[in-house]
Amino acid sequence: MTSPSSASPSPTESLIPRQLLFGNPDRTMARVSPDGRHISYLAPLDGVLNVWVAPVDNLADARAVTADSGRGIRSYTWPYSGKHLLYVQDKGGDENWRIYSVDLDTDETRDLTPFDEVQAQITGISPSFPDEILVGLNNRNPQLHDLHRINLMSGEMELVHENEGFVSFIVDQSFAVRLGAQMNADGSIDFLERAEGEWKPFLHVDVDDTLTTQPLGYNAAGDTLYLIDSRGRDTAAFTIISSDGGVGAEGGSAADAAVVLAADDRADASGVMMHPVTKQVEAVSFTYARVEWTVLDDSIQNDLDFLATVADGEVDVVDRSLADDVWIVAYTMANGPVRYYRYDRSVDGPPTVDGSVEFLFSSRSALEDLTLANMHSVVIKARDGLDMVGYYSLPSWHGDGSADAPRPAEPLPTVLVVHGGPWARDNWGYNPIHQLLANRGYAVISVNFRSSTGFGKSFINAGNLEWGAKMHDDLLDTVDWAVEAGIADRDRVAIMGGSYGGYATLAGLTFTPDVFACGVDIVGPSNLNTLLDSVPEYWRPMIEMMYTRVGDPTTDDGAAMLAERSPLTHADKIQRPLLIGQGANDPRVKQAESDQIVDAMTAKGIPVTYVLYPDEGHGFARPENNLSFFAVAEVFLARHLSTDRTEPLPSSFPGSSIEVPVGATGVTGLTEALPS
Repeated sequence: MTSPSSASPSPTESLIPRQLLFGNPDRTMARVSPDGRHISYLAPLDGVLNVWVAPVDNLADARAVTADSGRGIRSYTWPYSGKHLLYVQDKGGDENWRIYSVDLDTDETRDLTPFDEVQAQITGISPSFPDEILVGLNNRNPQLHDLHRINLMSGEMELVHENEGFVSFIVDQSFAVRLGAQMNADGSIDFLERAEGEWKPFLHVDVDDTLTTQPLGYNAAGDTLYLIDSRGRDTAAFTIISSDGGVGAEGGSAADAAVVLAADDRADASGVMMHPVTKQVEAVSFTYARVEWTVLDDSIQNDLDFLATVADGEVDVVDRSLADDVWIVAYTMANGPVRYYRYDRSVDGPPTVDGSVEFLFSSRSALEDLTLANMHSVVIKARDGLDMVGYYSLPSWHGDGSADAPRPAEPLPTVLVVHGGPWARDNWGYNPIHQLLANRGYAVISVNFRSSTGFGKSFINAGNLEWGAKMHDDLLDTVDWAVEAGIADRDRVAIMGGSYGGYATLAGLTFTPDVFACGVDIVGPSNLNTLLDSVPEYWRPMIEMMYTRVGDPTTDDGAAMLAERSPLTHADKIQRPLLIGQGANDPRVKQAESDQIVDAMTAKGIPVTYVLYPDEGHGFARPENNLSFFAVAEVFLARHLSTDRTEPLPSSFPGSSIEVPVGATGVTGLTEALPS
C-alpha cells in the first residue's frame, strides 16, 4: 500500500462525530393529518424513534403518541379517520410486519394483525371508509396475501378476497379489487381485471417490461387507471387507461388504449403528485441525474414555482390535507440535512410570500453549521458504450466547492459504494456514508451500473444473467474512470455495499483480487444457488422473474453458471482484507450466506472480520447497531487504505448487540471495545 503524500492539502474541517450522521435524526418524515389540524413526525423518545403529533400551528405542543422501546418506528401513515395513526413493525428485522393502530384520543395502541410468522401489508386506505383499512395477510398460505377489511374502532377483521394465485392486487377507493397480477413461467406478467365476479385478461407485460411497467392505481371516480409504462418504448412513460377505451371488450387491448401523458427519453417516470381527493395526477417526475418535474395541471404551477424560491434543494411535496390548503414540503440537499416546511396554500388564488410558508425543522439540526461535502453527478461510459449515471463526493478541502466537476489536488484514497437491489438506484442528495467518508479524507463514488432502475428497460435488461460479469465490469470501469480523472489512487481503492452491494464486494475480492485494497460487505449473498433456494415464501410467486434476471438453479446449466458466479466458489482467491456485517434474522439474505464464506476463508487461513447482530435483519435498523458497525468499518478502512484521519473506536458499544465471532483482532481496538 502507498502512503499518504505529504503534498496533500491539509484538512481544515474537524471530524464530524459518527453520532451526528448515523444516530437518530432529530425529527423526520413530517406529515399532515387529513383534516389539516395536526402535524406528525418521527422523533426519538428515550432514544427510540416514535411518532409525535402537534397542532398544525404549534409544534411546541407536540407529544409522543407511540411508545416503542425496541427497534423504533420507521414508517407510519394517517388513515382518513383523522383519529388514528397506523404504523408497521417487525421483530428483530424478520420482516414479518404487523400493523398497529394508535387512537389519538385515548393513546391506546392496538395490534391489528396479531399473527406470528405472518407478513401484513396495507393494501387500501380510502376517504370513502375513513374508519377502515384493507390489509393483505399471508396467514392462510405463506406465499399468498389474502385481503381483509379491518375496522380501526373495533379491530374487527373480515376476509373479503381469498387470493387465487396473484402476486399483488390493485384496488380502487371503493375497496373493490380491480386488477390482479399473475406471474408466468417465462417471467412475464398478466394483469387480469375482475368484473362481475370473474377474472378476465386485461394487460400483458412481457418479461423485458416487468420492472418498468406497473399499474399505480385508479382515480377517485374509478374510471381511469394510471400506469408507469414502458411497453412499446424504452423508458417508462406515465400513461392512463380510461374505462371507456374498450379495454377488455372483444378486439380491445389495454396497450392500444393507453395514452401517454408524460415521458422522458433518458429516464423513467419516478414519482407523481396527486390531488388528495380526486386522485387526479397533477405532476410527474423523472430522474436522470437529478429530479425534474413535468406539470400536468396548471393549477399547481404557481405553487411549485413559488416553493422553488423558498429554500435551496430539490422540492418534494410529501403530504397534503384533504382540503388541499396545507402542504408539507421537504427540501433535499446533498450537503445538508432535509428541511421541512409547512405551506399554507391559498385554494382561491396564487400563493403569496408573506405568511404562507413556515419552517418546521431540519432532520439533523447539528449538521446545519458544519461543512459537508457536495455531491457531483457524472456520466461514466462503460466498456460496451452504456452510459452510467454516477455520483461522487470529495473532502471539502480538496476543491469541493461550486465547480460542476471538481478534482482533488492529487489522487485520493477512494471508496466505491455499491447500491443494493440490484433493481434500485443511487440518487443525488444527502448520504451519510458519503459524508462520513468524505469527511475522513476519502473520495466516494456511487454508480448506477447496468440493471439499476430509472434509466429505461434496455439498461435494466442489460444486467440479466450478468451478476459477477458485465455488472462487475461496470464497477471496474468506474474505478478506471476515477483513476483517469485524477480522483482515485489506484492502489488505495476499497469496495463497499449492502445486499447486492455486498455481493459486489465479495465478487470484487474474489473475481478481481488485485483491484481493491479491501472490502466491506453488508448482508451480501455469497452463493447464488443457496440465495435463490432460500427466498422468503411470499417471494415464491415472483421467483420466475429472479430466475430470468439472475439465473435458473433448476437447470443444470443454470446451476453451474450460478455456482461459477458465486464468490463462495472462489473464496480461496481472496487476498485483501474483508469485513462482513450480517443480521441474524435477515429473511432475504440468510445468515448462512455470510457464515459459509467466513467458514471457507477460515478453513483456508484467510483473515476475515465478521460482525454479527442477533437483533437485526437485512441491514441495521437500530442506531446503536448502525453506529457500532460504521465505527468498525471506519477504523477498518483507515487501516487498509493507509489513512490516519479517523474517529477512534469507542471504549465500548453502549446499547449495541454487536458480536464478532471471527477476526476481532483484524480491526484496531475492536477486541478491547467488545463486551466481555
